[in-house]
Amino acid sequence: MAFDYDLDFDNIDFRKNPELYRVGRGEQGVLMVEPYKSEILQHWRFKTPEIAKESSDRIYEMFLDYKEKEDFVGMDMARKFLQMGYTRARRYTNYKGGKKYDENGDVKERQNDPEKAESAAIFMEKWKLAREDKGYLKRKKEHQKKYG
Repeated sequence: MAFDYDLDFDNIDFRKNPELYRVGRGEQGVLMVEPYKSEILQHWRFKTPEIAKESSDRIYEMFLDYKEKEDFVGMDMARKFLQMGYTRARRYTNYKGGKKYDENGDVKERQNDPEKAESAAIFMEKWKLAREDKGYLKRKKEHQKKYG
């Protein structure tokens, strides 16, 4: 089922109301679902490979903590932040300042920032661990069957 953008995200605690959460596609809702957004976002950084390593390690630890607590929504949100670390670092790899379009709406010429590419690879490694985790996949299937 698609991510439901019509929910009142300012007033829903998804830890108390996991039945309202929908996985959606990719990173949908990553910056909306509380209290997870506030818990994870403060650790999300990718400016340098060292920072990306520290960030992705911490977020993956959070993923494992949520798993231990059988908190699927937390697991999925941590997975989304790891995915977003990869996608944003790739965007900055290809486009200086992360801006793909110029002031006229035209796509800028691609570049290659090896430091950001390394940051992306670091996040990719943890994102892959999370998205392929058997416990995560089992809970994801259960959550989608039960709630959509």
